[in-house]
Amino acid sequence: MKVLLGVGNTLLSDDGVGCFIADTFSSANLSSDGWKAFHGETAPENFTAPIRRLDPKLLVIVDAAEMSLPVGSIRILPPDQIDDTSIGTHMLPLSHLIHYLSSDIQTILFIGIQPATIEPGVGLSPSVRDAAATLIEVLKKGEYASLERL
Repeated sequence: MKVLLGVGNTLLSDDGVGCFIADTFSSANLSSDGWKAFHGETAPENFTAPIRRLDPKLLVIVDAAEMSLPVGSIRILPPDQIDDTSIGTHMLPLSHLIHYLSSDIQTILFIGIQPATIEPGVGLSPSVRDAAATLIEVLKKGEYASLERL
């Protein structure tokens, strides 16, 4: 079992990219491929119990991240850099969430996508939408090693 947790505020343009990816996973019914997706929005800590019950081998958390990279860049971020790059629209810092879940989950990846804007608005910018589509394909194929690390 693999779990995807999409994080972000869908009312702040590109900050909603993690939720967009989670919704796409859910609508594509990837459960047959061993995936379960959660739309964590701004309170991903509300999903810790359901995630733990699934006993996943892999948890992928996706969120917009300010990495000073070109818009749409995708990176796996190490736990010690998450608080520095996270947009911060969540109730609990993501580093705390990861630490809390790490005792039960073998592998946790935090994947950030560089936003174009996090101004109020609904929908993703074209570059971030393209990055989301790319990441979805990478995850479906299990090609995590192909992603760059920050």
